Amino acid sequence: MSVAKKIRIEAENIKPKIGSLILNSREDLLSGELADDIRELLEQRGVLVFPGISFSEDEQIAFTRTLGTFAPEGEGNEGVTKITLDVKENPSSAEYLKGSLYWHIDGTRNDVPILASLLSCKVPSPKGTGNTGFSNTYAAYDDLPEETKAEIDELHVMHGPWASLFYYDPEPGLAKLKGYQSIGEAELPLVWEHKSGRKSLILGCTAHRVLGVDALKSAELIHGLREWATGEEFTYSHEWSPGDLVIWDNTGTMHRAEAYDPACGRMMLRTKLEGEEPWQ
Repeated sequence: MSVAKKIRIEAENIKPKIGSLILNSREDLLSGELADDIRELLEQRGVLVFPGISFSEDEQIAFTRTLGTFAPEGEGNEGVTKITLDVKENPSSAEYLKGSLYWHIDGTRNDVPILASLLSCKVPSPKGTGNTGFSNTYAAYDDLPEETKAEIDELHVMHGPWASLFYYDPEPGLAKLKGYQSIGEAELPLVWEHKSGRKSLILGCTAHRVLGVDALKSAELIHGLREWATGEEFTYSHEWSPGDLVIWDNTGTMHRAEAYDPACGRMMLRTKLEGEEPWQ
C-alpha cells in the first residue's frame, strides 16, 4: 500500500530578523497541508513572501481560509478588497488610504485586531516606487535594552485614525478633522504581551499620546520607539512584481505603502484573517 508523501514547507530567510520567502507550488499551498507550518513561520518571521504565485481572486480567498477564519470586508462582505490610491478605482476610501503611506498596525480601534493580511499584486507601480515596508515589532522589542523594557512595559497609548491625518494633511479643516475623530479611538498597551508569552510593540501613525507622562516625554517615546523599530535590522521593503503575494502578522508587524503616483495604476488585492487574541 502506498503512503502519501507529506508536503514540506520550502522557505528561505530574507533577512536575519524579518521575512521569509515561501517557494512551494500553488497546489501545495491550496491543499491546506502547510497551514500550520505557515502560521508558525509567520509568527516567527513577521512577513512571508510568495513570489509570482499568481493566485486568482477565488484562490486567494481559498488560501486565506486554509490559515484561519476569513474576515470579509467591503461591500457585501464578500471577495477581496481593492487597495489603490486611484480615486477612479477606489472612490470611497482612496483618501483614507493615504494614511497607509505611514507606519501603522491595522485595527487599533478594534477590541480584537485582525491576525494577518494577505496582499497580492495585480499591477505594480513603476520600478523604484510603491514598495510595501514591514517592521517586525516582536524583534524590535526583544532587542531593546532591559532598562527601556522596564520603563515602557506598563505604559498605555491612545490611538486614533485622526492622528494619522496630520502626516499627510498637516493643516486639515475643522470639518475634516472632526470627521476623522468621529471614527473613534482606543487606549492600547504600548507593549502587547501575547498569549504565547512573547511581547511586541504597538506603535504607528495612529499613536498620539502616552498616558501618564507629559507631552514632551510622550512624543519622545512614540517617535523614538518607532525610529528604533523601523531601523534597518528590523525592516524589509518588498518590491512588487505581478503575481506576488505577501502575508504579514498584524499582531507583531507594522507596515506601510511606500510613495507612488496615485494615477500609475498600482493595484493590490487584500484578504484578511480574523483576529484570535484581544489587545492585552
